[in-house]
Amino acid sequence: MNQRIRQLLDTADLLLTDTGEPATSTTATASRCRGAAFALRVALESAVADRLTAHRAPRAIREGTQRAAFLWLRGCAEAGAARRAKAVWSQLCLGCHYHQYEIGPTEDQVRAWHTEVAALVALLAL
Repeated sequence: MNQRIRQLLDTADLLLTDTGEPATSTTATASRCRGAAFALRVALESAVADRLTAHRAPRAIREGTQRAAFLWLRGCAEAGAARRAKAVWSQLCLGCHYHQYEIGPTEDQVRAWHTEVAALVALLAL
């Protein structure tokens, strides 16, 4: 795992950490959860890019769309790991986008995503 990925996972941890102070609003909590989801998504994308680079994937795949990267990942990693990575990435994308009519991700959801991303980063680093 490279330093950037470690920093992103730590950032997500910090955003989810309970400071002990009473929350001023649910908006602040929702923003922290959305920010943590974004950090986790970037960490996962970086881990996928590192794996593709290690397996000499073409530059167009490494720097192209994430959809192409996840399709190529199926040939560079175990099928189960590639499926899990694509699934959690899709959920993180939904959690990162803001729409007034949708409720953002909950702390429990983001913590579950954090656990999954950390496990996948470790798997992809092998």
